[in-house]
Amino acid sequence: MGIVRLDAREAMPPGLRGAIVALGNFDGFHLGHQAVVGEALAWAKAEGRPALVATFDPHPVHFFAPQAAPFRLTTLDQRLELFGAAGADAMLVFHFDARLAATTAEHFVELLGRRLGVAGVVTGEDFTFGKGRTGNVDVLKTLGAEHGLSARAVGPVSERGEVVSSSRIREALRDGDCAAASHLLTRPFAIRGTVIHGARLGRTIGFPTANLELGEYLRPRYGIYAVSAVLPGGHVAHGAANLGIRPSFDPPVELLEPYFFDWSGDLYGQEIEVSLHHHLRDEAKFDTLEALTAQIERDCAAARELLAR
Repeated sequence: MGIVRLDAREAMPPGLRGAIVALGNFDGFHLGHQAVVGEALAWAKAEGRPALVATFDPHPVHFFAPQAAPFRLTTLDQRLELFGAAGADAMLVFHFDARLAATTAEHFVELLGRRLGVAGVVTGEDFTFGKGRTGNVDVLKTLGAEHGLSARAVGPVSERGEVVSSSRIREALRDGDCAAASHLLTRPFAIRGTVIHGARLGRTIGFPTANLELGEYLRPRYGIYAVSAVLPGGHVAHGAANLGIRPSFDPPVELLEPYFFDWSGDLYGQEIEVSLHHHLRDEAKFDTLEALTAQIERDCAAARELLAR
């Protein structure tokens, strides 16, 4: 049975009451997040309880600063799969809206303990909650005791002398440092989306691409990447992709445009997930199609070599 998706605005299914819940945003589900969830899973197993991972959607930043530049590392669907692969029984989604933003720390703990029937909560040490961010781990422990709810905190995870954080991963991706991002995430950064029709320019020069909009994802450094992708049916393909605005063409359109080696087929309207493995070079403008085509051939050769290692 796969992982269940729950809405915190609805009643908790009876079989999942008494659960241990890992509570946080968990965008990216990096090494630090995995430590928090790992503690919740171990606790749940030790006491024979269900294990849930709670997340917020949309991200609170989107609510308080709707004009903020896109920064997400994962979609809700990606998190569902990551939490399931980690061993959670369910993903509990807190819909972040005006009502939740106005919920006091006291009422939030009451929601967890009484209405959702949570027995234990695990958070990171720096986790805050409630209106005005007045709730923290100590508040959670004190108020939780009144509702039969225990709480534990997990300290930050350091890697190469620095704390692992979503901010650090975003910085690496903006720098085009796929290796650092992959190390902290424990997997490559991946963009999932539905393939849309483009201008069909790649097809005219022998490199047909599957075009994806970037949506709410963080914008990594623009440029050419060596990529892999999971295609419909679970088929894995390797390729090279342009991520950016295609300066050789007008008008500029921001897209992820992977070209897959040794593969042909119609992907329009289908969902694929493209992982970024290596940033090969920045975007560049070419004066002729011949010059562009020659560079794409070099990019593909470089991507093939890197992905084969």
